[in-house]
Amino acid sequence: MTFQPIFEPPRPILIAGPCSAETEDQVLATANALKNTGVSLFRAGIWKPRTRPGAFEGVGTPGLKWLRRVKEETGLAVTTEVANAQHVQECLEHGIDVLWIGARTTVNPFSVQEIADALAGVDIPILVKNPINPDYKLWVGALERLHQAGLRRVAAVHRGFSSYGDFKYRNAPRWQMAIDLMQEFPDLEVICDISHICGRRDILTETAQKAYDLNFDGLMVEVHPNPNQAWSDAAQQLTPDAFQDMLRQIVRRAISTDDPDFLARMENCRSVIDEIDEEIISLIARRMLLVREIGAIKKDKNVAVLQPERFRALREALLRRGEKNELSPEFIALFLEAVHQESINQQEQIINARNEAVSRER
Repeated sequence: MTFQPIFEPPRPILIAGPCSAETEDQVLATANALKNTGVSLFRAGIWKPRTRPGAFEGVGTPGLKWLRRVKEETGLAVTTEVANAQHVQECLEHGIDVLWIGARTTVNPFSVQEIADALAGVDIPILVKNPINPDYKLWVGALERLHQAGLRRVAAVHRGFSSYGDFKYRNAPRWQMAIDLMQEFPDLEVICDISHICGRRDILTETAQKAYDLNFDGLMVEVHPNPNQAWSDAAQQLTPDAFQDMLRQIVRRAISTDDPDFLARMENCRSVIDEIDEEIISLIARRMLLVREIGAIKKDKNVAVLQPERFRALREALLRRGEKNELSPEFIALFLEAVHQESINQQEQIINARNEAVSRER
Protein backbone atom coordinates (compact mmCIF):
# COMPACT_ATOMS: atom_id res chain seq x y z
CA MET A 1 0.00 0.00 0.00
CA THR A 2 1.66 3.21 -1.20
CA PHE A 3 0.57 6.83 -0.93
CA GLN A 4 1.29 10.09 -2.71
CA PRO A 5 2.04 13.33 -0.86
CA ILE A 6 -0.77 15.80 -0.33
CA PHE A 7 1.49 18.75 0.47
CA GLU A 8 4.36 20.23 -1.49
CA PRO A 9 7.69 20.94 0.23
CA PRO A 10 8.95 22.57 2.35
CA ARG A 11 8.21 20.97 5.68
CA PRO A 12 6.72 21.28 8.22
CA ILE A 13 3.10 21.16 7.08
CA LEU A 14 0.92 23.57 9.06
CA ILE A 15 -2.85 23.09 9.29
CA ALA A 16 -4.61 25.69 11.40
CA GLY A 17 -8.01 27.25 12.02
CA PRO A 18 -10.85 27.18 14.52
CA CYS A 19 -12.23 24.01 16.04
CA SER A 20 -15.65 25.01 14.70
CA ALA A 21 -16.85 27.44 12.08
CA GLU A 22 -19.17 29.61 14.19
CA THR A 23 -19.93 32.67 12.07
CA GLU A 24 -18.78 33.92 8.69
CA ASP A 25 -16.96 36.85 10.32
CA GLN A 26 -15.15 34.53 12.75
CA VAL A 27 -14.00 32.20 9.96
CA LEU A 28 -12.79 35.02 7.71
CA ALA A 29 -11.07 36.87 10.55
CA THR A 30 -9.14 33.74 11.52
CA ALA A 31 -8.18 32.96 7.93
CA ASN A 32 -6.95 36.50 7.25
CA ALA A 33 -4.86 36.38 10.42
CA LEU A 34 -3.26 33.10 9.30
CA LYS A 35 -2.72 33.68 5.60
CA ASN A 36 0.87 34.96 5.95
CA THR A 37 2.03 32.61 8.73
CA GLY A 38 3.10 29.68 6.57
CA VAL A 39 -0.15 27.77 7.03
CA SER A 40 -0.62 25.16 4.29
CA LEU A 41 -4.28 24.41 4.94
CA PHE A 42 -7.09 26.23 6.76
CA ARG A 43 -9.26 23.98 8.91
CA ALA A 44 -12.72 24.50 10.40
CA GLY A 45 -15.31 21.98 11.59
CA ILE A 46 -18.73 22.30 9.95
CA TRP A 47 -20.34 19.14 11.29
CA LYS A 48 -19.25 18.43 14.87
CA PRO A 49 -19.89 14.98 16.36
CA ARG A 50 -20.39 15.58 20.08
CA THR A 51 -20.25 13.15 22.97
CA ARG A 52 -23.64 14.17 24.36
CA PRO A 53 -26.73 15.72 22.75
CA GLY A 54 -27.35 19.39 23.29
CA ALA A 55 -23.77 20.52 22.65
CA PHE A 56 -22.95 22.64 19.61
CA GLU A 57 -22.88 20.25 16.66
CA GLY A 58 -21.76 22.67 13.97
CA VAL A 59 -23.38 25.15 11.63
CA GLY A 60 -23.69 22.56 8.88
CA THR A 61 -23.90 23.27 5.17
CA PRO A 62 -23.95 27.12 5.39
CA GLY A 63 -20.39 26.96 6.74
CA LEU A 64 -19.17 25.50 3.46
CA LYS A 65 -19.91 28.81 1.75
CA TRP A 66 -17.75 30.56 4.35
CA LEU A 67 -14.86 28.21 3.57
CA ARG A 68 -15.28 28.94 -0.12
CA ARG A 69 -14.96 32.66 0.70
CA VAL A 70 -11.76 31.88 2.62
CA LYS A 71 -10.31 30.34 -0.55
CA GLU A 72 -11.36 33.29 -2.68
CA GLU A 73 -10.18 36.04 -0.33
CA THR A 74 -7.00 34.56 1.17
CA GLY A 75 -5.82 31.95 -1.33
CA LEU A 76 -5.62 29.36 1.46
CA ALA A 77 -6.71 25.81 0.71
CA VAL A 78 -9.46 24.64 3.07
CA THR A 79 -10.45 21.43 4.84
CA THR A 80 -13.32 20.21 6.99
CA GLU A 81 -14.44 16.98 8.65
CA VAL A 82 -16.80 14.52 6.96
CA ALA A 83 -18.62 11.65 8.64
CA ASN A 84 -20.86 10.25 5.90
CA ALA A 85 -21.50 10.21 2.16
CA GLN A 86 -23.81 13.23 2.31
CA HIS A 87 -21.06 15.33 3.88
CA VAL A 88 -18.68 14.21 1.14
CA GLN A 89 -21.08 15.17 -1.61
CA GLU A 90 -21.74 18.63 -0.17
CA CYS A 91 -18.01 19.30 0.26
CA LEU A 92 -17.32 18.32 -3.34
CA GLU A 93 -20.10 20.63 -4.53
CA HIS A 94 -18.59 23.56 -2.61
CA GLY A 95 -15.01 23.00 -3.76
CA ILE A 96 -13.48 21.99 -0.44
CA ASP A 97 -9.82 21.14 -1.14
CA VAL A 98 -9.14 18.44 1.46
CA LEU A 99 -11.45 16.28 3.59
CA TRP A 100 -10.69 14.78 6.95
CA ILE A 101 -12.15 11.77 8.75
CA GLY A 102 -12.41 12.35 12.48
CA ALA A 103 -11.56 9.99 15.31
CA ARG A 104 -15.19 9.15 16.05
CA THR A 105 -15.68 8.12 12.43
CA THR A 106 -12.41 6.21 12.02
CA VAL A 107 -13.53 3.95 14.85
CA ASN A 108 -16.48 2.74 12.73
CA PRO A 109 -15.46 0.70 9.64
CA PHE A 110 -18.99 1.01 8.20
CA SER A 111 -18.72 4.81 8.21
CA VAL A 112 -15.23 4.78 6.72
CA GLN A 113 -16.39 2.42 3.98
CA GLU A 114 -19.35 4.68 3.21
CA ILE A 115 -16.97 7.63 2.78
CA ALA A 116 -14.57 5.54 0.69
CA ASP A 117 -17.42 4.45 -1.60
CA ALA A 118 -18.56 8.06 -1.97
CA LEU A 119 -15.03 9.07 -2.99
CA ALA A 120 -14.40 6.23 -5.46
CA GLY A 121 -13.19 7.79 -8.70
CA VAL A 122 -12.66 11.22 -7.08
CA ASP A 123 -9.12 12.56 -6.87
CA ILE A 124 -9.23 14.55 -3.64
CA PRO A 125 -6.82 14.48 -0.70
CA ILE A 126 -8.07 13.08 2.58
CA LEU A 127 -6.73 13.09 6.13
CA VAL A 128 -7.46 10.21 8.50
CA LYS A 129 -7.32 10.79 12.24
CA ASN A 130 -6.53 7.87 14.51
CA PRO A 131 -9.52 6.18 16.17
CA ILE A 132 -10.43 7.30 19.68
CA ASN A 133 -9.28 4.02 21.16
CA PRO A 134 -5.65 2.89 20.73
CA ASP A 135 -6.28 0.32 18.00
CA TYR A 136 -3.48 0.38 15.42
CA LYS A 137 -5.17 -2.09 13.07
CA LEU A 138 -8.33 0.03 13.02
CA TRP A 139 -6.31 3.07 11.94
CA VAL A 140 -4.53 1.10 9.22
CA GLY A 141 -7.86 -0.44 8.19
CA ALA A 142 -9.29 3.02 7.50
CA LEU A 143 -6.29 3.83 5.30
CA GLU A 144 -6.74 0.51 3.48
CA ARG A 145 -10.41 1.18 2.74
CA LEU A 146 -9.56 4.52 1.15
CA HIS A 147 -6.67 2.98 -0.76
CA GLN A 148 -8.93 0.25 -2.13
CA ALA A 149 -11.32 2.96 -3.33
CA GLY A 150 -8.49 4.35 -5.47
CA LEU A 151 -7.45 7.24 -3.22
CA ARG A 152 -3.71 7.80 -3.09
CA ARG A 153 -3.32 11.33 -1.72
CA VAL A 154 -3.96 10.28 1.85
CA ALA A 155 -2.31 11.43 5.08
CA ALA A 156 -2.69 10.40 8.72
CA VAL A 157 -3.37 12.69 11.66
CA HIS A 158 -2.25 11.62 15.12
CA ARG A 159 -4.60 13.21 17.70
CA GLY A 160 -4.00 10.94 20.68
CA PHE A 161 -6.21 8.34 22.35
CA SER A 162 -8.82 8.35 25.07
CA SER A 163 -7.44 7.04 28.32
CA TYR A 164 -8.53 6.66 31.91
CA GLY A 165 -6.59 8.47 34.60
CA ASP A 166 -4.33 10.62 32.38
CA PHE A 167 -4.37 14.07 33.92
CA LYS A 168 -1.81 15.81 31.70
CA TYR A 169 -3.27 15.21 28.26
CA ARG A 170 -6.82 15.29 27.00
CA ASN A 171 -5.90 12.35 24.76
CA ALA A 172 -2.83 10.29 25.62
CA PRO A 173 -0.26 10.59 22.80
CA ARG A 174 0.99 6.99 22.76
CA TRP A 175 3.68 8.21 20.38
CA GLN A 176 4.84 4.72 19.52
CA MET A 177 1.67 4.01 17.55
CA ALA A 178 2.30 6.96 15.24
CA ILE A 179 5.95 5.96 14.95
CA ASP A 180 4.87 2.45 13.96
CA LEU A 181 2.66 3.96 11.24
CA MET A 182 5.58 6.03 9.91
CA GLN A 183 7.81 2.97 9.79
CA GLU A 184 5.25 0.73 8.10
CA PHE A 185 4.25 3.38 5.53
CA PRO A 186 7.31 5.60 4.94
CA ASP A 187 5.63 7.52 2.10
CA LEU A 188 2.59 8.41 4.25
CA GLU A 189 2.54 11.97 5.58
CA VAL A 190 1.80 11.93 9.33
CA ILE A 191 0.64 15.12 11.02
CA CYS A 192 0.29 15.73 14.76
CA ASP A 193 -2.93 17.33 16.04
CA ILE A 194 -1.44 18.86 19.17
CA SER A 195 -4.68 20.61 20.11
CA HIS A 196 -6.62 17.39 20.66
CA ILE A 197 -3.70 15.66 22.32
CA CYS A 198 -3.22 18.49 24.84
CA GLY A 199 -6.72 19.80 25.44
CA ARG A 200 -5.12 22.86 27.07
CA ARG A 201 -3.07 25.77 25.83
CA ASP A 202 -0.22 25.71 28.33
CA ILE A 203 1.40 22.51 26.99
CA LEU A 204 0.86 23.05 23.26
CA THR A 205 4.37 24.38 22.61
CA GLU A 206 6.20 21.55 24.35
CA THR A 207 4.00 18.99 22.59
CA ALA A 208 4.62 20.64 19.21
CA GLN A 209 8.36 20.42 19.86
CA LYS A 210 7.98 16.75 20.78
CA ALA A 211 6.19 16.14 17.46
CA TYR A 212 8.97 17.88 15.56
CA ASP A 213 11.62 15.89 17.43
CA LEU A 214 9.82 12.69 16.41
CA ASN A 215 9.92 13.85 12.78
CA PHE A 216 6.21 14.31 12.19
CA ASP A 217 5.58 15.95 8.83
CA GLY A 218 3.63 18.78 10.41
CA LEU A 219 1.11 20.07 12.92
CA MET A 220 -2.64 20.61 13.11
CA VAL A 221 -3.46 23.44 15.52
CA GLU A 222 -6.76 25.02 16.50
CA VAL A 223 -6.68 28.82 16.25
CA HIS A 224 -9.53 31.19 17.16
CA PRO A 225 -9.72 35.01 17.36
CA ASN A 226 -11.16 34.77 20.88
CA PRO A 227 -10.54 31.26 22.23
CA ASN A 228 -12.24 31.83 25.57
CA GLN A 229 -15.48 32.56 23.75
CA ALA A 230 -15.23 29.59 21.36
CA TRP A 231 -18.36 27.48 20.99
CA SER A 232 -16.37 24.24 21.25
CA ASP A 233 -13.03 23.16 22.77
CA ALA A 234 -12.21 26.63 24.07
CA ALA A 235 -9.40 25.52 26.38
CA GLN A 236 -7.21 24.09 23.61
CA GLN A 237 -7.35 26.92 21.06
CA LEU A 238 -4.79 29.68 20.49
CA THR A 239 -5.16 33.22 19.28
CA PRO A 240 -3.43 33.92 15.94
CA ASP A 241 -0.71 35.88 17.78
CA ALA A 242 -0.13 33.03 20.25
CA PHE A 243 0.03 30.61 17.33
CA GLN A 244 2.81 32.65 15.73
CA ASP A 245 4.64 32.89 19.07
CA MET A 246 4.55 29.10 19.32
CA LEU A 247 5.96 28.72 15.81
CA ARG A 248 8.85 31.04 16.72
CA GLN A 249 9.68 28.98 19.81
CA ILE A 250 9.73 25.47 18.35
CA VAL A 251 12.68 24.18 16.34
CA ARG A 252 12.64 21.89 13.32
CA ARG A 253 15.82 19.84 13.61
CA ALA A 254 17.71 17.90 10.96
CA ILE A 255 16.95 14.17 10.66
CA SER A 256 20.64 13.30 10.73
CA THR A 257 24.13 14.57 9.93
CA ASP A 258 27.30 13.23 8.32
CA ASP A 259 29.46 14.59 11.13
CA PRO A 260 31.87 11.74 12.10
CA ASP A 261 31.88 12.65 15.80
CA PHE A 262 28.08 12.58 15.89
CA LEU A 263 27.93 9.20 14.13
CA ALA A 264 30.59 7.64 16.40
CA ARG A 265 28.95 8.84 19.61
CA MET A 266 25.54 7.68 18.42
CA GLU A 267 26.88 4.24 17.57
CA ASN A 268 28.48 3.91 21.01
CA CYS A 269 25.25 4.88 22.78
CA ARG A 270 23.15 2.55 20.64
CA SER A 271 25.48 -0.38 21.32
CA VAL A 272 25.03 0.11 25.06
CA ILE A 273 21.26 0.45 24.62
CA ASP A 274 21.15 -2.86 22.72
CA GLU A 275 22.93 -4.57 25.61
CA ILE A 276 20.56 -3.04 28.16
CA ASP A 277 17.52 -4.04 26.08
CA GLU A 278 18.76 -7.63 26.00
CA GLU A 279 19.13 -7.57 29.77
CA ILE A 280 15.64 -6.10 30.20
CA ILE A 281 14.10 -8.90 28.12
CA SER A 282 15.98 -11.50 30.16
CA LEU A 283 14.73 -9.96 33.42
CA ILE A 284 11.13 -9.85 32.18
CA ALA A 285 11.42 -13.50 31.13
CA ARG A 286 12.61 -14.36 34.66
CA ARG A 287 9.69 -12.41 36.07
CA MET A 288 7.26 -14.41 33.94
CA LEU A 289 8.71 -17.67 35.25
CA LEU A 290 7.73 -16.53 38.73
CA VAL A 291 4.35 -15.39 37.43
CA ARG A 292 3.67 -18.87 36.06
CA GLU A 293 4.67 -20.38 39.39
CA ILE A 294 2.20 -18.03 41.12
CA GLY A 295 -0.44 -19.17 38.61
CA ALA A 296 0.16 -22.78 39.58
CA ILE A 297 -0.14 -21.92 43.27
CA LYS A 298 -3.40 -20.04 42.66
CA LYS A 299 -4.75 -22.98 40.71
CA ASP A 300 -3.93 -25.43 43.49
CA LYS A 301 -5.66 -23.20 46.06
CA ASN A 302 -8.57 -22.23 43.78
CA VAL A 303 -7.68 -18.51 43.91
CA ALA A 304 -8.66 -16.00 41.21
CA VAL A 305 -6.01 -14.85 38.75
CA LEU A 306 -6.69 -11.12 39.13
CA GLN A 307 -5.76 -9.64 42.52
CA PRO A 308 -6.91 -5.97 42.49
CA GLU A 309 -5.30 -4.99 45.78
CA ARG A 310 -1.94 -6.38 44.69
CA PHE A 311 -2.17 -4.52 41.38
CA ARG A 312 -2.99 -1.20 43.08
CA ALA A 313 -0.08 -1.59 45.49
CA LEU A 314 2.27 -2.51 42.63
CA ARG A 315 1.12 0.48 40.59
CA GLU A 316 1.68 2.93 43.44
CA ALA A 317 5.13 1.50 44.16
CA LEU A 318 6.20 1.64 40.52
CA LEU A 319 4.94 5.21 40.13
CA ARG A 320 7.02 6.25 43.14
CA ARG A 321 10.10 4.49 41.76
CA GLY A 322 9.51 5.97 38.34
CA GLU A 323 9.29 9.50 39.72
CA LYS A 324 12.47 8.93 41.75
CA ASN A 325 14.25 7.86 38.55
CA GLU A 326 12.81 10.69 36.43
CA LEU A 327 10.47 8.45 34.44
CA SER A 328 7.11 9.90 33.43
CA PRO A 329 3.93 8.50 35.02
CA GLU A 330 2.59 7.97 31.49
CA PHE A 331 5.47 5.61 30.70
CA ILE A 332 5.15 3.77 34.00
CA ALA A 333 1.41 3.31 33.45
CA LEU A 334 1.93 1.90 29.94
CA PHE A 335 4.76 -0.36 31.11
CA LEU A 336 2.75 -1.72 34.03
CA GLU A 337 -0.32 -2.23 31.84
CA ALA A 338 1.69 -4.31 29.36
CA VAL A 339 3.50 -6.35 32.01
CA HIS A 340 0.33 -6.94 34.03
CA GLN A 341 -1.63 -8.07 30.98
CA GLU A 342 1.13 -10.50 30.02
CA SER A 343 1.21 -11.80 33.60
CA ILE A 344 -2.53 -12.48 33.50
CA ASN A 345 -2.15 -14.23 30.14
CA GLN A 346 0.68 -16.40 31.48
CA GLN A 347 -1.29 -17.40 34.58
CA GLU A 348 -4.39 -18.19 32.53
CA GLN A 349 -2.30 -20.46 30.33
CA ILE A 350 -1.11 -22.37 33.41
CA ILE A 351 -4.64 -22.71 34.77
CA ASN A 352 -6.12 -23.71 31.41
CA ALA A 353 -3.38 -26.27 30.84
CA ARG A 354 -4.08 -27.85 34.22
CA ASN A 355 -7.81 -27.85 33.57
CA GLU A 356 -7.24 -29.67 30.27
CA ALA A 357 -4.97 -32.19 32.00
CA VAL A 358 -7.60 -32.89 34.64
CA SER A 359 -10.28 -33.33 31.96
CA ARG A 360 -8.13 -35.85 30.11
CA GLU A 361 -7.54 -37.84 33.28
CA ARG A 362 -11.28 -38.07 33.82
